[in-house]
Amino acid sequence: MSVNEVMKNFLFHCQFEKNLNPKTLKAYDTDLKQFAAYIKDTEDELNFKCMSKGTLKNYLQEISHLKAKTVKRKIASLKAMLNFLEYEDDDYINPFRKMKIRLKEPSLLPSVMTLSEVKKILNIMYKELSNNQNMDSYTYKAQTRNLAIVEILFSTGMRVSEVCNLKFEDINLKNGVIKVFGKGSKERIIQICQHETLLIIRTYYQCYKQEIKSESSFFINRLGQCVSTQSVRLMIKSYVKKAGLSKRITPHTFRHTFATLLLEEDVDIKYIQNMLGHSSIAITQIYTHVNVSKQKKILATKHPRRKLQLRGNN
Repeated sequence: MSVNEVMKNFLFHCQFEKNLNPKTLKAYDTDLKQFAAYIKDTEDELNFKCMSKGTLKNYLQEISHLKAKTVKRKIASLKAMLNFLEYEDDDYINPFRKMKIRLKEPSLLPSVMTLSEVKKILNIMYKELSNNQNMDSYTYKAQTRNLAIVEILFSTGMRVSEVCNLKFEDINLKNGVIKVFGKGSKERIIQICQHETLLIIRTYYQCYKQEIKSESSFFINRLGQCVSTQSVRLMIKSYVKKAGLSKRITPHTFRHTFATLLLEEDVDIKYIQNMLGHSSIAITQIYTHVNVSKQKKILATKHPRRKLQLRGNN
């Protein structure tokens, strides 16, 4: 059995039997094609079931220059396919069973913005919109859409993919309730409670209501298609530059900022977990380590050292 046959059977299983998310399927397809290219024109390509752990070790060395997170995903994809082959074929033994692979990812704290930095970005965007008097132009419509996207990112902490994949039927423009389909096909409800945010979303809809269909994407581009995550990244990068900020800010930075600023307002972390759509509170707890301003306030007003009056310090 060739590697291409195994890949085909595995991806069929993932799509139609396990009903996995399209993004997961795409990641599997990309990672497995890379491995197939690595063993191309070797004995392992045509006689895949006889592949040894030596081939896997050599492949691990081949991709070791990539980020630890990327390597872990590629190895996980390959391991999942070999586990599938072992389940389907009683005579096959997954060579990963005889390997111990430990890949430690660096523990990096997420980058967050201050409220002042968020204000600078929004000020630039609203100023551009107010200076554009041609409300019938595509530029005005695009500026309105971009503002609505950034306002939603900051107001809800949604992932950029979740925002881009929103359908018209997922947003209640009257009361500001948004139904979000997150990772693992999990559904959650988030409410827009700020009047200005809801107003710009409604304004955007008025600009595009002729193009937006009842079951289509809510945020669309010039061609009437779903706005891509890449276009949102480039748009935010552009406004960050216009705001004169040197910090690297991406759509995901708004998500980190949303969580961190809520923590600074003493919101229970369990509520933040629910709003972010995290499956485990352990994921959400990373924001407790980046809450610098809150930490400073606590240490300045609560630390017992403030009660110590030592001689010579009066």
